[in-house]
Amino acid sequence: MKITQLISGKRVETISPSASIHDLVNSLNTHAVGALVVSPDGRKIEGIVSERDVVRAMPGKLDQLIGMHVRDIMTVGVVTCTSDATVAELMKIMTERRIRHVPVVDSEGILLSIVSIGDVIKAHVTELDAERTALRDYVSS
Repeated sequence: MKITQLISGKRVETISPSASIHDLVNSLNTHAVGALVVSPDGRKIEGIVSERDVVRAMPGKLDQLIGMHVRDIMTVGVVTCTSDATVAELMKIMTERRIRHVPVVDSEGILLSIVSIGDVIKAHVTELDAERTALRDYVSS
């Protein structure tokens, strides 16, 4: 299965690098997502920021967190994929790199969507179930 099937109709939420941590936490909560793509215009990717980044910023800096911005805690080396990638390819990348969210970009690097590990696992289970059903039907006939 191609990633293009996973992102059909799926919206990606972004946040500005200059947004406050308060705005970040509110946005994660409002959109019920675990990560936001950091982008000044919704097209160019400058980073990605997740709940994990917020938690990792807390030790020793809790008193400073209120004055920090998304750019202070975001991950800048963003792993991306294109919509032509397969679920199996993306599952391997996410497992090896220990990442839970991968932005999907076009051939020019413009943001199209985002895929979570949950999306990938669900698609993989669906593929396995279809294969199991096809094998069962084949053996039964």
